[in-house]
Amino acid sequence: MRHTFNFKGGEFLTTMGAAWFVSYCYYDKINKSHINWSQVSTVSNRRSVYSNTIDFHKFWLAKVLEMKDYNLNKNTIGLSGNTIKIMAKEILSTII
Repeated sequence: MRHTFNFKGGEFLTTMGAAWFVSYCYYDKINKSHINWSQVSTVSNRRSVYSNTIDFHKFWLAKVLEMKDYNLNKNTIGLSGNTIKIMAKEILSTII
């Protein structure tokens, strides 16, 4: 059974993955040389979901800051949970 985030738009964030979402958002908003997000085989699908869910992004970034580091550590793009949260904070500070 697939875990789905239990908040507004959670099914879309689940499809992308929280770590991937933050990584791609960081690339999109902060640093075009950040490419960890590109290490998955489903990039095109995830990018499509990202583009179609812009209204949720700020809310999701705040939700990521509430997540447990050990859960965020389970990503396959080589980022620690702590790093993901640092990136999310930086993105939020630039889009508010």
